[in-house]
Amino acid sequence: MSVVDTLHGHPIPDPYRWLEDPDSPATRTWLADRAREFARAAANWPMRDRLAARIRRLIATDLWSPPVRRGDLAFTTRRDAGADHPRLITVRDGYERVVFDPAVHDPSGRTTLDAWEPSPDGRLVAVQTSTGGTGRGALRVLSTENGLPVEEPIRGVRCSHVAWLPTPRDTAFYYVRSDSAEGRYGVWLHRVLALPRRPDILVHPCAGPCTVPAVRLLRGRWLLVSENHGSGHRNDLWIADLRGGSAHAPRLRAVHTGEEIASEAEAGPDGLLYLRTTLDAPRRRICVADPADPSPTQWREVVPEDPGTTLDGFAVTSSAPRSPRPATAADAAEGSADIELLVSRTRLGISELSAHGARDGRRLRRVELPGDGMVTRLEAGTDGSASFCYADVATQQTVLVLGHGQRHPHSWPLHAPPRAPRVSAPGAAAPNSSKPGRGPRRHTLWCRSTDGTSVPVTVFSTGSADAPGPTILHAYGGFGRPRQFGFSATVLAWLLAGGRYAVAHVRGGGDAGKAWHPRGVHRDKIRSVQDLIAAADALVSDGYCARDHLCLSGGSAGGLLVLAAATMRPDLCSAVIASAPLADMARFEQLGLGRMWTREFGTASDPVDFTALMSYSPYHRALNGQGHRYPAVLLTGCHGDTRIDAAHPRKMCAALSAAASPDRPVLLRYERDAGHGARAVTRAIELAADAHAFAAARTGLSPRTRSA
Repeated sequence: MSVVDTLHGHPIPDPYRWLEDPDSPATRTWLADRAREFARAAANWPMRDRLAARIRRLIATDLWSPPVRRGDLAFTTRRDAGADHPRLITVRDGYERVVFDPAVHDPSGRTTLDAWEPSPDGRLVAVQTSTGGTGRGALRVLSTENGLPVEEPIRGVRCSHVAWLPTPRDTAFYYVRSDSAEGRYGVWLHRVLALPRRPDILVHPCAGPCTVPAVRLLRGRWLLVSENHGSGHRNDLWIADLRGGSAHAPRLRAVHTGEEIASEAEAGPDGLLYLRTTLDAPRRRICVADPADPSPTQWREVVPEDPGTTLDGFAVTSSAPRSPRPATAADAAEGSADIELLVSRTRLGISELSAHGARDGRRLRRVELPGDGMVTRLEAGTDGSASFCYADVATQQTVLVLGHGQRHPHSWPLHAPPRAPRVSAPGAAAPNSSKPGRGPRRHTLWCRSTDGTSVPVTVFSTGSADAPGPTILHAYGGFGRPRQFGFSATVLAWLLAGGRYAVAHVRGGGDAGKAWHPRGVHRDKIRSVQDLIAAADALVSDGYCARDHLCLSGGSAGGLLVLAAATMRPDLCSAVIASAPLADMARFEQLGLGRMWTREFGTASDPVDFTALMSYSPYHRALNGQGHRYPAVLLTGCHGDTRIDAAHPRKMCAALSAAASPDRPVLLRYERDAGHGARAVTRAIELAADAHAFAAARTGLSPRTRSA
């Protein structure tokens, strides 16, 4: 029976409301029918097995995480070539010991290792896991000697840092947990093996259910607590000195609260607090403050904002690391002479790394990276070095270590970075292209959106930039997050098969800094969709592809964009891949974590917001779309998705199917033991191969396609 809601005087039909119940007999029967439809269609995709095999070959290498040192132990994870999950190991004098292996813990492969943090002396390690991709999991304390748990696990945790107390005589840590029917999070103190057994202590409750905290310990002394308010616009930040204070009641001093500022902090060896912040800097800058008086009015700028790049990470290093201590102004000035700030910036998805003086922010040198790629997880070591992960379109993630004062990083462990097979790139490099011979070509195309805004589109190919061919156009455009170009075996397999891959840097994301986000958010969210449409039109008009050779692709918030674009402009492309998308924007607040995203999308309870939401809501446009010739659509959904409820792709599939043309099918690929989070590598390969084989079948990519 169709449901009709009345919102602000408007009747809103919802004929597929019944699909919001995932376990009803009717929904189960409907899902079984969709599974058979998908299997029949997938059996006729000629590129499916070829793409899956190539993806497996491209990722067949060991992957390490940056080392975390505790005494003579180095903690790291390694996913062995061909394995589904990384294992947590310790390395001492070249010898390895496995501390936690998800495949041994859960042979079904459904459990993932989400986070881990060793104790200050390295005897214990806190390990966070989740099952089925739900993002909700358990925290276990393991002995590093034998990998065995030392006590019962803590349930209901959210993936976050664990902050161990710095003193070995008080074995305890702070962590994040939800502990109420409303799903409100808080920061808790847990004492390991406490006798008598005592309940954990709530040291920092969150104000409401739309707030998510995080906790960190800086240089063994400063407790840092932040609260993210679910939109990427801002966070609140507090700091407490654990020396001389009470662990169960730390004196949290506000750094900034209640302001439109997003900041993160690191403590330097000079005893000062260094902050990467959007305060008066949409593309972020670095300021320094005294932890004893950390309010923004006392900040001093060290590294200014760069109008052409976004400052997305930094590390504080020193040639002579020392214990943190209170610093006078004179001490800080003297101590900062040998301190460097290693700064990572992103320019349209490509990272740049440079060293700056901590005293005046002057750029000292540029760090040489292996290519045009992405730098992540930039962290300072205890020996004055810094480690980070590097990847690019043709280079799988590798760990690099940079010594203090150096320009050229080296790999860790000491081996050559694992590279995918070299891709030939004939001809001269085009403007804005990557170096010839190192991998796929990269070109920047500019398009003009509906309101006249110039929007960049990055285009990758392995051959001539002028030859049209099957093309995937990807977009995300949400929560102020920039798109960075790291390694994707799926993308590289598509390129090697002869396809082209493009990314639209639409408003709503963070590709052009913080200011790029609010221009495509809330009541202006439709601009993100208009930017994507303009990008698709530009690819066609500039000869990169024809309409019937173009497939839009997006996941999560990006899935919303591609569905909105296709329902607004059914002639835009031949196919759409929408992975775990938002779709019903009248009810998104009642599904999954939608209540946390009202700052991003608005709320249906507000009449003006409601009008904006309905202007692009894919589900409702599809319900009213009888007679339109929509593209072929592949939707993916996960039964265990606690972030974006799988009701969105279920209902969208039903609505589109009712209006679909027989030669342009609407398919749903649905998984029961998976969610929005990480999954086993084998399952990730199967999903990627299915999605891109669908794109190949709809855009004409075949084993005979010439490289585009």
